[in-house]
Amino acid sequence: MADTGTALGAPAERREGRDKVTGSARYAAEQNIPGRVHAWPVAAGITRGTIRTIDTGTALALPGVLAVLTPDDAPRLAPADDPTLAVLQDRRVPHHGWFVALVVAETLEEARAGAAAVRVGYDVEEHDVTLTEDHPDAYTPEQANGGNPAHREQGRPEEAFAAAEVRVDARYRIPPLHNHPMEPHAATAHLSGGRLLVHDSSQGTTAVRATLAALFRLPEDDITVVSEHVGGGFGSKGTPRPHVVLAVMAALRTGRPVTVALPRRLLPDVVGHRAPTLHRFRLGAAADGTLVSSLHEVTTHTSRIKEFVEQAAVPSRIMYAAPHRLTTHRVVPLDVPSPSWMRAPGEAPGMYALESAMDELAVATGLDPVELRIVNEPDADPDSGKPFSSRHLVECLREGARRFGWAQRDPRPRSRAEGPLLVGTGVASATYPVMVSPARASAHALPDGRFAVRTNATDIGTGARTVLAQIAADALGVPLDRVRAEVGSSDLPPAPLAGGSSGTASWGWAVHEACTRLAARLAGHTGPLPDGGLRAHADTAGSADAGSAWARHAFGAHFAEVTVDTVSGEVRVRRLLGVYAAGRILNARTARSQFIGGMTMGLGMALTEGSTMDAASGDFVESDLASYHVPVHADVPDVEAHWIDEDDPHLNPMGSKGIGEIGIVGTAAAVGNAVHHATGVRYRELPLTPDRVLEGLAGPL
Repeated sequence: MADTGTALGAPAERREGRDKVTGSARYAAEQNIPGRVHAWPVAAGITRGTIRTIDTGTALALPGVLAVLTPDDAPRLAPADDPTLAVLQDRRVPHHGWFVALVVAETLEEARAGAAAVRVGYDVEEHDVTLTEDHPDAYTPEQANGGNPAHREQGRPEEAFAAAEVRVDARYRIPPLHNHPMEPHAATAHLSGGRLLVHDSSQGTTAVRATLAALFRLPEDDITVVSEHVGGGFGSKGTPRPHVVLAVMAALRTGRPVTVALPRRLLPDVVGHRAPTLHRFRLGAAADGTLVSSLHEVTTHTSRIKEFVEQAAVPSRIMYAAPHRLTTHRVVPLDVPSPSWMRAPGEAPGMYALESAMDELAVATGLDPVELRIVNEPDADPDSGKPFSSRHLVECLREGARRFGWAQRDPRPRSRAEGPLLVGTGVASATYPVMVSPARASAHALPDGRFAVRTNATDIGTGARTVLAQIAADALGVPLDRVRAEVGSSDLPPAPLAGGSSGTASWGWAVHEACTRLAARLAGHTGPLPDGGLRAHADTAGSADAGSAWARHAFGAHFAEVTVDTVSGEVRVRRLLGVYAAGRILNARTARSQFIGGMTMGLGMALTEGSTMDAASGDFVESDLASYHVPVHADVPDVEAHWIDEDDPHLNPMGSKGIGEIGIVGTAAAVGNAVHHATGVRYRELPLTPDRVLEGLAGPL
């Protein structure tokens, strides 16, 4: 490792870490602009219908209340590409929690009191919020999320399945899941001197600026959107959300800086959620475990105002070799909030179903679950036929099995007990696609010997500032402490959002190119630098978004050890182990943090996280962190993340793959498979709560 500290892979500390732990980092709702006021939204208490009356008189009479915006008098927006942003534009209520008014007041407490005083009368209509596989309104869309074809079929999967020596035909259910970032969605908007300044909790300010410009008919050059620090997003902040539109509306109405910070209990209704998915999985195999047929059918829901189809069958297209294959999605439009991205959309629920079915096939064939996966390793991408740029899943499985002590496992269910505790172990594979988008960046050599790189990346807690500085230092051949990375403002060179595990690859490519060009300029420069220093720019359009002859994915293997309490039904995870093949690891410290964070989120998906759509009210019952349970440190006593060295020249100049999401992908299945090994009971619905576990233990094995 280079002694300059520039080597990519070095465990450099996050540059903003001290600011965050000392409280000096300022988030979107913490902008103390002189004259700032606060706004609180009023959410619809019905599921479907029309506003008949809005009484704002009592609210306006309260101390400190400055204004109440309603659909009758709110600023008019241009038509929105995203219908969820068309807030306060008409009296229709498409789902529970839709915003029907906004109260602006001098203090947060006064705004909240004003919102409670607004009286809304409705004409209520019948609603339907219940997802079923046989729903009469279900249809097959053209595409699932991400532009993926909704339906793919190769060979004769139905016939091959019927003729297979060994068959698995199982259904799996995953409930609605919610992102719940630590920092709720918030924005502070300030209009001054003809310019609009917005501090937004967002995963990408370039898109927020473009959206606000279109909605409010303003020149983009007159808008600055800043997301200097973001307290998590997990997909829910990937595109502009209603809170930022409301903040700008209120600033325009009052002429004051306005902060809108959404109460956590409102988040499930207005910022997206992972839609529930119903899976039917059929695997047909020869007696030796070789797959001959794979059929993955998914049914999910979307809202009536915006189609979003969780692409949960897509990962089944690339994981294992089978000559006859079917993957398809059906979607049901319901009177529910619009679903959206949540960490590893598609892959997280889809791989739970696939890896659970593979475990069932291992039991049916009598094969070791690790060996079954290796037997079905494809030579090329089964869907596209392209060769993989790199695929080291087998190495991940082998290395994970070695580290975990898999060889000492007794494969028989219920073979290990400690008093009332049944102990089991499980394995699952993981994958996530490599994605990259064009970005721009600039690099600046300063006369004092320091360097600055600028690109509109967003650090959502992943350490983007630090890794981009490492990329720059490596390309420039200078010590890391001489490089400053500027991110988080739409005034910087435009860049894509932090999402799809594509941020570092996209921004880093542009930073690397800009710094490489700057290094060339410096090499040809003699004498001291001019007062303004030297600059270089890069735009990766045309290269980062160029087509590839390779199938590019990250892969991994998850192992879990659990205990199941036969008295209480409680499942505890003793050990989680992940081994990943994710290209070149750019920062060992932040990478390990990302892998472990994803695994922890997968643990929550397996054991504690789940939301219930109440058929009567049309609302999510678990709407805050008191009822929607996320894992805490006590739930993850032993978590290890490792990776293998992977040299892939077909990705980007750094040779890196995304790592933010693959950690969640196989974790839930590994835990579920471990619970089956412990109990002999196959649980096919998440989360594995004590009541569900006890019910299974009471039934026939």
